[in-house]
Amino acid sequence: MGKRLVVIGGDAAGGSAASQAKKRTRDLDVVMFERGRATSYSACGIPYWIGGAVTDEAALVARTPEQHRAAGIDVRMRTEVTAIDTARQEVHWRDLDGGGEGTEPYDDLVYATGSVPMRPPVPGMDAAGVYGVQVLDDGVALRKELDSGRVQRVVVVGGGYIGLEIAEACRVRGLDVTVVDLSATPVGTFDPDIGEFLADAVRGESIQLVLSDGVVAVETGADGRACAVVTASGRELPADLVVLGLGVRPNVRLAVEAGIPLGTSGGIAVDARMRTQVPGVWAAGDCVESLHRLSGQRVVVALGTHANKQGRVAGINIGGGYATFPGVIGTAITKICDTEAARTGLAEAEAEGAGYSFVTAVVDSTTRAGYFPGAQPIRVKMIAERRSGRLLGAQLVGRKGSAKRIDALAVCIWNEMTVDDILSLDLSYAPPFAPVWDPVLIAARKALEAVEADPR
Repeated sequence: MGKRLVVIGGDAAGGSAASQAKKRTRDLDVVMFERGRATSYSACGIPYWIGGAVTDEAALVARTPEQHRAAGIDVRMRTEVTAIDTARQEVHWRDLDGGGEGTEPYDDLVYATGSVPMRPPVPGMDAAGVYGVQVLDDGVALRKELDSGRVQRVVVVGGGYIGLEIAEACRVRGLDVTVVDLSATPVGTFDPDIGEFLADAVRGESIQLVLSDGVVAVETGADGRACAVVTASGRELPADLVVLGLGVRPNVRLAVEAGIPLGTSGGIAVDARMRTQVPGVWAAGDCVESLHRLSGQRVVVALGTHANKQGRVAGINIGGGYATFPGVIGTAITKICDTEAARTGLAEAEAEGAGYSFVTAVVDSTTRAGYFPGAQPIRVKMIAERRSGRLLGAQLVGRKGSAKRIDALAVCIWNEMTVDDILSLDLSYAPPFAPVWDPVLIAARKALEAVEADPR
């Protein structure tokens, strides 16, 4: 009798782990539990489907349950794992539609439950009309609400990536949108000088920003639905709909109940091969912590890119191969209407927290040769270590054609290059694509000058 792999969660990490393990060990029995109505979908694409840029919900699904089953994976849809018994090596499950219950034994278990939206502990936050957007079912529910015709005023609580992307989606639909955030600038992972550029872009889309102000209550009407958001400063913001954009936290409830240890970040502790500290139990995706290659700290980064890679690593190892996940450096990118923003490595506060001494350089340039039609503004910021000149972080904000430059800088950080190294890179040039001195090279030159001028 072959071994049995049970996977909890059928999205990026879980689907990748199941597929890789089955591919390498054909006689492996693989059972994958998914509590939702879709597998292997793009959660990052949900705001763009809500806003209409993506017209077909099915386009967000990379691999359907039927395709997984055709590959030999026993997919149990709308089935929730309710408990894990690591001593008996079995999981308890419940059919959310039919009501049936049962247990499933395993030899190996992959914990890939993802994350859940953060909800501040304030009155009314669990009321009807308050939506989180994390899984595809959340997006379906939110879009149905927006399509109802009874929504005109939307308040988004949180100005992070998902918050601003949902704000844009609602604004594109012609709705009145307000974003509330505790930080002084939106997307707190960017330094304030870059965040100000982003804030101006958001306001330019007629989205109201309420910054440096927290939410203390969600008021409800006679029907029990959210009707207003109250802030710490006393502002009352009328709302037909409230969307949570505060980010997410690892979905680790089952792990905690089963005695699977967490790490210092609050995510499940795993080694480089995605093994937990419980024999036979693996974990991957938004629910685990990763090593930050620059700070050395354990961090939780909820991104589909990492989830797919981590699931792949777990599946390869379960299937008898060998693979490791080398860590993260905090690369992220987003778009708010016509403005693009991206970052990689450490921001200033993160670099200080990690104990680095550094210099910074900020340059304003254009995405193409200044004389070429369609040239758009771009701002590049670099953070370099004092004396060594090693690039520690970079941030970009600008119009179309700006943000994907972050990938070149992510490669530089990954390979521990200095700003002097970057200045000498043989980057492509033609007027339709870049100035003769690409903004990346200009920023590197300015950062090198700051390193050389620093007496310490």
